[in-house]
Amino acid sequence: QVQLVESGGGLVQPGGSLRLTCVASGTVIRFNAMAWFRQVPGKQRELVAHITRNDFTNYADSVKGRFTISRDSAKNTVYLQMNSLKPEDTAVYYCNVGQNAYSSTYYPGNYWGQGTQVTVSS
Repeated sequence: QVQLVESGGGLVQPGGSLRLTCVASGTVIRFNAMAWFRQVPGKQRELVAHITRNDFTNYADSVKGRFTISRDSAKNTVYLQMNSLKPEDTAVYYCNVGQNAYSSTYYPGNYWGQGTQVTVSS
């Protein structure tokens, strides 16, 4: 059974940084694209960033230049480094194992973690 466990969220002031971590078990993530999504109440879950099997990365326009997705396949882990955080980044952040491996378009898989809350506020 695939399990994804996110951590690293918290309360941070505008302009601050956080690093989110997602540890996968029950699957080997190096064969798949991985992604981070976020969701606020009343809105659809949105794709924030994804990384392909060969480490191609893509970002939502709203986070380009501020967020960096990376992976450590040896640890079965994917990260999201978030810098210059803004109040509009406040959301629950989820990681996901993709159905695809190399495509620049991300196709979400069926497995989600429980999410980690990020709150950006002064």
